[in-house]
Formats: sequence, structure tokens, C-alpha cells
Amino acid sequence: METVETALPGVLLLKPRVFGDARGFFLETYRESVAREAGIPALVQDNHSRSRRGVLRGLHYQLEQPQGKLVRAARGRVFDVAVDVRMGSPHFGQWTGAMLDDESHHMLWVPPGFAHGFVTLSEDADFLYRCSDYYHPASEAGIRWDDPEIGIDWPQEVLDAVKLSEKDGALPRLAEQARGKLPVFEG
Repeated sequence: METVETALPGVLLLKPRVFGDARGFFLETYRESVAREAGIPALVQDNHSRSRRGVLRGLHYQLEQPQGKLVRAARGRVFDVAVDVRMGSPHFGQWTGAMLDDESHHMLWVPPGFAHGFVTLSEDADFLYRCSDYYHPASEAGIRWDDPEIGIDWPQEVLDAVKLSEKDGALPRLAEQARGKLPVFEG
């Protein structure tokens, strides 16, 4: 598996080797020794979501039990984003994104302390998350997907028809988020 640094230190794009022929394909999506070598901690929880075209989920993070997430689109195509929301980080408020789909099979590692979100570009997408800690609803937090100070360059093809949950639509901008509701950079 090839591991590629992104514009944000710690956020990694993983490109697995895909073995395909007329019957289909085979690929390895996780190997603990490869993950450990890349700096990815042990992963303890798997999640699966299905979304329709234009559904935007995020931008989410947890304060207690912060989750790192190894994410991929098992079916369909998404634009996936990580935003550094760690107070004191030299990259605070910066983002990086990657197209994830069921053809390239690329994965993105989003470390703890980063907000995460994605928008579905295909008619449907099955999105898989492998998490470094357990879901902790009491410490869940987030920031607005369209915060102009962050300036995420979401794909134009879905911007006119973004579908949000009520909860995601009410998230604050990063500058409005209470300081006690942001993780702290420990670098």
C-alpha cells in the first residue's frame, strides 16, 4: 500500500494495490503493521453509512475519546475533507480533501483533532469508517461545512443541491465555536 502525505501533516492518503481481472477485483483495505508504520493507531470501531447524491455529512469531531478515522467509499464516489481544528496548531483552520471512490479504492486517514466530512457525488455511496476510539455522543461537536474563513472548495456539481441533517445545518462557524469545544494541539 502506498502512503501519501497531504497538505496537512498527519492526514494521509492511502493507495492500496488492486488486483483485478475479468472476474472483479481484490484488495487489502487494512493491515495493522502497515497502519502502525504510517503512524495510524489501533482501530477499534467500524462504521458504515449510505448516502444519496448531494448528502453532506460533517464537519464532525469528538472532544473526549477523539476519533481518528480511516475512511473509504466502498461504493460510489465522495469528496472527503479533513480540517485542522486543534487550538494552537500551526495549521489551525486549514483543510485538505480527496476524491474517494470504488474505482481507485483510495482511503484517507483523518487523525484525532481534525473535523471530518464528505459530500456524495454519485447517485449513492456506501462510506466506511474505521475509528481509533469509540463513538462518544456526549462530546460530539462540529463546525459548518461552508465556513467562509476555512474556504473548503467543495465540488461545484453538488453545491446547489446540498442536503444536510438539521443538526449539521445548525453547526457554528469555526470562529464561533466555543474555545472549550475545540481540541488542543499537543505537538
